[in-house]
Amino acid sequence: MAGETILIVEDNQVLLDGLKNLLEQEAYKVVIAGHGFEGLERMHLIAPDLILSDIIMPEMDGYAFFEAVRSKPEWISIPFIFLTARREKEYILAGKKLGVEDYLLKPVSPDELLTTIRSRLGRLQQLHFAQLEQSYEASLIMLANAIEVRDPYTRGHVERVMNYALSVTEYLVWNPAEIKVIRFGSILHDIGKINISETILKKDGPLNNDEWREMKKHPVYGVELISGIHYLAPAIPVIQNHHERWDGSGYPAGLCEEEIPLSARIVAVADSFDAMTTERPYRPVMLPSEACEEILQCSGSQYDPNIVKAFKKAWDTSQIQSIFNTFPQ
Repeated sequence: MAGETILIVEDNQVLLDGLKNLLEQEAYKVVIAGHGFEGLERMHLIAPDLILSDIIMPEMDGYAFFEAVRSKPEWISIPFIFLTARREKEYILAGKKLGVEDYLLKPVSPDELLTTIRSRLGRLQQLHFAQLEQSYEASLIMLANAIEVRDPYTRGHVERVMNYALSVTEYLVWNPAEIKVIRFGSILHDIGKINISETILKKDGPLNNDEWREMKKHPVYGVELISGIHYLAPAIPVIQNHHERWDGSGYPAGLCEEEIPLSARIVAVADSFDAMTTERPYRPVMLPSEACEEILQCSGSQYDPNIVKAFKKAWDTSQIQSIFNTFPQ
C-alpha cells in the first residue's frame, strides 16, 4: 500500500520531522500538526487515512484530540494510533478505554511503526470493502424487489430464496469464497422478468402457450442485462440455469444433471420451495411441510439428489421453517 495520507500530531519537532521523513520514504502522504487543535484544523482540510498522535501535548492533548475525532461521524472509522513516552499503566489503560486502535511506546523502531501502520490501513481497507459489498447487495435487493412490485404474488421472494439457498449450502461441501455466487445469484435470478410484459406477470390464471414461451425467456433476458457488469458475472450461471432440471426437462437449454452449474441447482430447489408456498391465483398454496415433501419426491427427476438431501437437513434443523416465518409474503 502507498499513497495513503497519515496525520502526525506531535509537539516534539525533531521526532515530528523524523517520523515525516520515514513515512514519506514509504510513499505515504504526510500531514503534520503540533497539538490536537492544529490536528483538527488539518482534518477539516483533508481527512487522513490514519492518525498517529502523541498524548502529552500543549493546547489539546491526545486524549481530547481522540475524543474530538471520534465525535464526528465522518471520522469515526479512521484508525488512530497513540505514540507516547508515557509507560505508566494508567496511561495505557486510559487509551484502551477510549477505544484507540494501538498504543506504541517511544522510542519505537521503524519496523514496528511501519508494521502497525500497514496492519491498520489493511484492516481499514477490508472494512471499507465489506461495507461497499453490503451497500451493493442492499442496492441489488432493492432492484430485484422492483420486479416484485410488478408481480403481486412474489412479495419477499428475493429474500426468502436467498436465505433458503444459503441454508442449503451449509450442508454441502462448498467453498466459502463462492457464497457470493449464491447470494448474488439468488438476488438476481429473476432479474430478466423486467423485460416480461406486466400482462403476463399479473395474469389471473395459467399462461397460454405464447405467454409461456415469452416467460421462459426471462433467464436469457437476465443474462443480457448484467453481462456487461464484471462484478456481477458470478451470478450469471444462476440467472441462466435456475429453471434447468436434473432430468433435462427444464429451460432454456435443456441441460441435465451435472451439466447444470451447482449454484443453479441449489437456487432451483430454493426457488421451487418458495413458489409452492406462495399464493397463486391458479393453484392453491401449499403448506411448508407439503412443499418439502414435494421437493423430496422430485429428487432425481426435477432436482439434484444431493441438493435435496442438504435441503432436508436444513428442514430437519428448522432453518427453512424459520426463514418462511421471518420474511413476509
